Amino acid sequence: MHEFGITESIINIALDKAREVQASKISKINLVLGELSGFVPDCIEFYFDSLSQNTIAEGAILQFELLPAQLRCRNCSAIFHPQDSSWACPQCHSLSAEICQGRELYIESMEVE
Repeated sequence: MHEFGITESIINIALDKAREVQASKISKINLVLGELSGFVPDCIEFYFDSLSQNTIAEGAILQFELLPAQLRCRNCSAIFHPQDSSWACPQCHSLSAEICQGRELYIESMEVE
């Protein structure tokens, strides 16, 4: 259900930016979504369809770029992608890692008319 609020924010940001350039229509919104963000693209699209009705964003295409999770070992500084549910460093096998990439959710660009 947290997709509702974030989708509402996406629409508000897109509408504000479109107004700044005096656009009459938003045709596409390019979103970057991290693997660990907890957001589901299908849910965002579902809410977008209803929340964008009667706005210049109605009918816009949402394009998702999915970023994989990337971790950095706190012991040896190795950068790695977690395998399954294991966050163990493949170099030194430490379980102490920090997330470097994968929590993102932002509008990268949009196409307007």
